[in-house]
Amino acid sequence: MGRRADLIIILAGLVFVIEYKVGARSSDRSSLDQVYGYGLDLKHFHETSHGATIVPILVATHADATEQNELRWDEDSLARPLRVNADGLAPAINFTCRVWGGEDLDPHEWAAGRYRPTPTIVEAAQALYRGHDVEEISRSEAGAENLTHTADYVAQAIEEAKRSRQKIICFITGVPGSGKTLAGLNLATARQRAHSDEHAVFLSGNGPLVEVLREALAIDAVSLARGAGRQTSKVQEDRRAAAFIQNIHHFRDDALTSDAAPVERVAIFDEAQRAWDVPQTSKFMQQKKGQLGFSMSEPEFLLSVMDRHDGWCAIVCLVGGGQEINTGEAGISEWLRALDRSFPHWLAYVPPTLDRQLVLRNEVQAPALHLATSLRSFRAERLSDFVGAVIEGNAEAARELSETLTNFPLMLTRDIEKARAWLRSKARGNERIGLLASSNAARLKPHGIFTKAKIEPAKWFLAPSDDVRSSDALEDAATEFDVQGLELDWTCVCWDANFRRNDHGWESFQFRGTQWQAVADIERRRYIANSYRVLLTRARQGMVVFVPEGSKTDGTRRSEFYDPIFDFLRRCGFSEL
Repeated sequence: MGRRADLIIILAGLVFVIEYKVGARSSDRSSLDQVYGYGLDLKHFHETSHGATIVPILVATHADATEQNELRWDEDSLARPLRVNADGLAPAINFTCRVWGGEDLDPHEWAAGRYRPTPTIVEAAQALYRGHDVEEISRSEAGAENLTHTADYVAQAIEEAKRSRQKIICFITGVPGSGKTLAGLNLATARQRAHSDEHAVFLSGNGPLVEVLREALAIDAVSLARGAGRQTSKVQEDRRAAAFIQNIHHFRDDALTSDAAPVERVAIFDEAQRAWDVPQTSKFMQQKKGQLGFSMSEPEFLLSVMDRHDGWCAIVCLVGGGQEINTGEAGISEWLRALDRSFPHWLAYVPPTLDRQLVLRNEVQAPALHLATSLRSFRAERLSDFVGAVIEGNAEAARELSETLTNFPLMLTRDIEKARAWLRSKARGNERIGLLASSNAARLKPHGIFTKAKIEPAKWFLAPSDDVRSSDALEDAATEFDVQGLELDWTCVCWDANFRRNDHGWESFQFRGTQWQAVADIERRRYIANSYRVLLTRARQGMVVFVPEGSKTDGTRRSEFYDPIFDFLRRCGFSEL
């Protein structure tokens, strides 16, 4: 993953992970988090360290020897970092071995253990951008094999398209959490490294995802360059990252200004099923771009842009499902209709798992384009199934699934301060925590959760914990629009009365003016349900749900709105704090 501890010592059955800060006169927070992070990585992702006792040590070589070190242990036998200077390292190790040492650990057996990480999408993007292969950043052998198999298939299809001067489109499907976005980033980085003349680009309509990934890549590139003694600047790295990951709407808008073919020969569209239908595209083009009478859907227009190429080009569509949260999303059928209607000369590679009614005249069945292995959470492989049962209103199925999530705490509280305290108690090292709420959670405002105050996604996901704009500050709540496609380690989902229970199931409401109004439109009800589906699947290690007590004096926050939600979630398997 591009992170490397300075020194590891195996002694008396203990694993010491040591980070040096040469010349440092004190132990700063970021350095302590860094060495703690190495310990966490070993504990979570290194096979022969899962059951080991791990002691991180930060050596600030020129620090005073007066820092008091008391060894404190987490439940999983990982110690909180010790702080020593150069002279204090050996005594600290010897003392720890005398007090806590046990049976010897075979260092050769330990070193032979495989490292199988489950990175966040931000960490994965950084690692791929640096030149790592997808096998190096996947915990699951089946997942890595699946991703590699899919990437190889698409690469072969592109090479064949180049030879035959053919235009092609590949649809990649996958189970929830299978790494479709990771597959797209892997393809884009691999094509950029091996075929820079193709100008492969990763395109997404998810603005926060694009902003966070580009900022993370630029920050990482600057840090790596400085560490290697190379000259660069944030502006340069921002430009490089922006060429690699683009907002699909900017790509579309550039194509409106010219009839020329784009520089990109390979375009990877993330969440392709969320592209706009004809009415939504036409409305946007008229109101925002002054284009009257625009009669193409977004898929048809994007196909027409790539079709401008003389000779070959390739589109890769990453296809998700069950998380539609915006009006006017066309679904994958619109891509197929556009191909059938206007681009029959394109060759389509289609997995048998693609949900569709239309069979194209010019298609190839491609089972290799389906990702069948979930990679999302290293602690809860069945989290998405559990959340699905909750959203469907099936408490019995949810409780049964919750019993399989033995390493993934599912907590419940009526007190937001208890939720904040629980999150802070769980976060270790550089792990991220944060508050989440539905975009129409209008009556959480009395609890200090105001979703109309927009977050800065790059700061919220990436800024250090002492920055009040950071998710770790637990001040600003992110909505489903801010976090879709991204993740945190520990979350608090703040539940409002816009999605509430009655005797027959879930009801959807929207807050207008001074009161809640029932939502009758089926599509709009689906968006509200999906907003909670997104929020409940953002945690990698555990979550707490905050359901307010309600108010006796405020008619918009009556306890009868909230009590059935709390009772239902408890029946689903959430445990009260």
